[in-house]
Amino acid sequence: MSADPYSATVRGLFATTPHAGDLAGAESVSTSDQDVRIRLSASVEDGVIRTMRFRAWGCPHLVAAAEAACAALEGQAAAGLVDWAAADLMENLPVPVEKTGRILVLEDTVRSLGRALCDRT
Repeated sequence: MSADPYSATVRGLFATTPHAGDLAGAESVSTSDQDVRIRLSASVEDGVIRTMRFRAWGCPHLVAAAEAACAALEGQAAAGLVDWAAADLMENLPVPVEKTGRILVLEDTVRSLGRALCDRT
């Protein structure tokens, strides 16, 4: 068993975070729980997420998951965020079971952003 707690995928996503930052004038939501804080912002055009950004204060797994989520959700229907699940993301990274709660905070934040975007229209 490797002593390295981070997979090559997590290391790559953590090292390069083009979706990190804020979007001026975009819908934004924040969540703090499980000793982490996440802020997501999204701009939407015709019901489709055009641009998505994040700020994450937590472990490398959380930062990597936020980066992967933003990259995957751009181009998707904004309404789909309401039911977004992090299960595939946790498996693809992979996320250790002891960090599941932190990734579920990301899931909750994505869903909150989806509700905020739906309420906006």
